[in-house]
Amino acid sequence: MIDITLVTSIAARALDEDLAPLQEALDALGLRTEIAAWEEPFNYAQTRLAVLRSPWNYTECFAQFDQWLSATSDCTTLLNPAEVVRFSLDKHYLGVLQARGVPIIPSRFIECGQTPEFNELDEFVVKPCIGAGSRGARRFAGGEFSSAAQHAENLLAQGMSVLVQPYLKAVDHSGETALIFFDGEYSHAIRKSALLDHSGTPVSGLFKPESITARDAQADEIEVATLALNALQLAEPLTYARVDLIRASDGSPQLLELELAEPSVFLSYAPASAKRFAETLKRRLIHAN
Repeated sequence: MIDITLVTSIAARALDEDLAPLQEALDALGLRTEIAAWEEPFNYAQTRLAVLRSPWNYTECFAQFDQWLSATSDCTTLLNPAEVVRFSLDKHYLGVLQARGVPIIPSRFIECGQTPEFNELDEFVVKPCIGAGSRGARRFAGGEFSSAAQHAENLLAQGMSVLVQPYLKAVDHSGETALIFFDGEYSHAIRKSALLDHSGTPVSGLFKPESITARDAQADEIEVATLALNALQLAEPLTYARVDLIRASDGSPQLLELELAEPSVFLSYAPASAKRFAETLKRRLIHAN
């Protein structure tokens, strides 16, 4: 039996910078590990834990990935659990969390069959509700309503629901703060610089290249991130989670998105974070058997 299988995708295996340090930390704990691409044949019944790490192409073949979630969950323990993964991959969850008191970036949804309409917006972002790596996300200036409507119509024509949010200008100078949690406990944070410009150039790879630096999360950011995770109302803390925040014009942190399925957790930016993640997985391994 394999103790832990780290699940990636064919194209992401060489790009996921977390895989090597995490596997090394698991090996140091005496655990038998493998790395497997979700699209390829693999006997998950022979692994005690399957841990989602970088199946970053799921948006291109969502139905197939959804079937994989069910099949894998039937024969081993999947982390994070399939129901959490499914919930977090569709950004309609933002409305659920807002109703539970989480401060989110104001969000409006356009569903298939509806006509996209934009007015009285300054700068704003239009993106698919199921998406990753900034693929399909575009930033528009105030007045670019016809271009925004066309982009939304293109997404809707592909069967995608659309999310519209104001562009928070604080991201241009302060970036996003991504807070990483292991077993419900805050581990570390990083800063991501602004990703979206006005070029409209589509993302050609699995994700848009990011500028990352280490960052110490502030107390109010940890408070909002913890509030968002608690609002999931789960029976136990998630094995891993990433909470992405941006500050509003009044300086308060607001939730951009939860990354609960396949987030980069930026292990190289925080000493001992790979060890903390590995120890978390070892505890889950003990509890799963």
